[in-house]
Amino acid sequence: MTVFKKELRANLAGFLIWTACVGGLMTMCVWMYPSFAGSMDEVTDLFAGMGGFSSAFGMDKLAFGSIMGFYGMECGNIMCLGGAFFAAVTGMGLLAGEEGGHTAEFLLTHPVSRTRIALEKLAALAIMILALNAVCAACGLGSILGIGEEPVWGDLLKYHGTQLLMQLEIGGICFGLSSLLRRSSYGLAIGAAMGLYFLGIFINMDTSLEPLRFVTPYYYADAARVFAGEPLADAVAAGCSLGALGAAFGLWRYGRKDIAA
Repeated sequence: MTVFKKELRANLAGFLIWTACVGGLMTMCVWMYPSFAGSMDEVTDLFAGMGGFSSAFGMDKLAFGSIMGFYGMECGNIMCLGGAFFAAVTGMGLLAGEEGGHTAEFLLTHPVSRTRIALEKLAALAIMILALNAVCAACGLGSILGIGEEPVWGDLLKYHGTQLLMQLEIGGICFGLSSLLRRSSYGLAIGAAMGLYFLGIFINMDTSLEPLRFVTPYYYADAARVFAGEPLADAVAAGCSLGALGAAFGLWRYGRKDIAA
């Protein structure tokens, strides 16, 4: 498990920064809720009548006057983007980073197979994503209880579960892409995550694009859909399959890749 521990140590600073930023912003948003709660019903009516704009961000389905609606809209966007960016950037740097940092010649001379190296890197990615989600969920739940509100536990747990699956999917896809590169490309990682995010927005605006729900994880991780109880099992299954395929491709490609020193 040497490679596994090395990856955890190497990415510790980034993990702490991303976790502190996402968890801290979520906490701040929840703390702001009591000061806005009295006027949020009017805001809900306003956003519900804004046509395509409100549909794009699910504002026509969320009731801002409730803590769950407020949490889904404000904290949901922070979690969706911050968590996905962390998963994408970390996943993209795992395999390509060895060549870009010129450490591949040192790593691959050890009596450890390439498959085991890649598996330990992938396991480190999964643990970091799981830990980030655990901390951020605790920040959100703790903040809701801290301001004296009672969350809908089933919806909240389901929502954070879809967030975890979304980030694992994006991490797996970027892990696979990393195996094709000679050096880490954080621009590509952020671009991939943003592209999937905007695809989810386009689906919200135009129902004719709904078949693309199997492509973007933001469809099943959308707070408005989760809290509305929409059936998402097919999109979740497709997303898990894409993430697994991305990870499997990365393992396969890294084992056969001509790696430069």
